[in-house]
Amino acid sequence: MTIRSEAVGANLGVSAIVPRQPADERGERPLLVFLHGRDGSDSTFIGNKSMLEGLAKLGARAPIVAFPDGGDHSYWHDRAAGDWGRYVMREVIPTVSRRFGVDPDRVAIGGISMGGFGAYDLALLHPNRFCAVGGHSAALWFASSETAPGAFDNAADFARNDVMEMARKPDAFEDMRVWNDYGHSDPFRAYNEGFVNALRSTDANLSPHTWPGGHTGSYWTRHWPAYLRFYANSLAACG
Repeated sequence: MTIRSEAVGANLGVSAIVPRQPADERGERPLLVFLHGRDGSDSTFIGNKSMLEGLAKLGARAPIVAFPDGGDHSYWHDRAAGDWGRYVMREVIPTVSRRFGVDPDRVAIGGISMGGFGAYDLALLHPNRFCAVGGHSAALWFASSETAPGAFDNAADFARNDVMEMARKPDAFEDMRVWNDYGHSDPFRAYNEGFVNALRSTDANLSPHTWPGGHTGSYWTRHWPAYLRFYANSLAACG
């Protein structure tokens, strides 16, 4: 589908996978919003065999999965080039919910690399909206001077969306289940380790994982089934 986004000022695609299994008695299903990485699009994961097989194996627990287009380096937050966070929260989720019938109390968000940053950022800024959040090789940094070119407008933009700082608060993620994984040779390993250590000092419901591999498509493809089981289990326990 295409969303004429007022938040971003552009027409943006959203791909969705809707399970064949019938919805509940209210005609509703859980929803997973999954955010792509840098230079991706709404079609990045469509056709990924590992993702599709993992989703099929969930059977009746499979959620609707929405893949919005976040541009090539939006990093999914409100900034000078557009309100990308508002686009997800006020346009993508409501549009998918109306079209396919989503249980408003069973929504999760996750993403890979840039999308992992975006998922954490949105979950921290909207702590009562999601049942679960997942970052898969999330693009995280300790300071604005370390960030990738184009990730933020300036130091003030980074400070407004400082995931590391927000995550240190004791109740930052409220009742959400939190997933984090990264590869042993991932360039973001140190930052994700810092994120995990910060959450371990709080009451967060954290599922941390580290496996062989790097910041590559083959790494994420191997772990799609595990990602989807986490989201399905979290959504089933929510609400």
